[in-house]
Amino acid sequence: MRWDALFEDMEAQLASVGRLELESEIGERSRADVAGVDVADRLRGSLGLMVAVHLGSGTVFEGTLGHVGAESLVLNDHRHQVLIPFAAVSRYHGLGRFALAEPSSVRRKLGLASALRGLARDRADVAVTLAGATQGVAGLSGVIDRVGRDYFDLALTRPGEVRRAANVSQVASVPFSSLGALRSVRGTEF
Repeated sequence: MRWDALFEDMEAQLASVGRLELESEIGERSRADVAGVDVADRLRGSLGLMVAVHLGSGTVFEGTLGHVGAESLVLNDHRHQVLIPFAAVSRYHGLGRFALAEPSSVRRKLGLASALRGLARDRADVAVTLAGATQGVAGLSGVIDRVGRDYFDLALTRPGEVRRAANVSQVASVPFSSLGALRSVRGTEF
């Protein structure tokens, strides 16, 4: 009888060690999987959810997450769409737990410049929030004239004015690194 108790005790100890090793391996693999997920994948997994995006300047945009690109996202609210570069964001609230990788190699290559070129082509009226601007400080409004590799030229007009030479007060060249957010009237697709 003593031998049976000894062997049962040894088997229990081995089973316990085996469970601990398995749990440790599962935990390690889980951490490794999460380490491979980037914020764009988390955002793609949250498409259609209501999220809040906090910029480094303190400005907060809330809306339904409608699009996630390689370098930026688009929030939809009732009247506007807001394009926000990932680099301008300090934190997100409301993201889901899922992550979804971009399956299209073409879409992975389309960056911020591609979205801005589309807005320039459509001559869309936009309001620009600069990354370093504090809350309450007026941004820039106008029409994007052209888009370079790392900047865009914005023809400054009063909100709602058509972009005509007589309506342009000046042209501002805005580096992508200074872009906090860009808001357009809903219906303009990014």
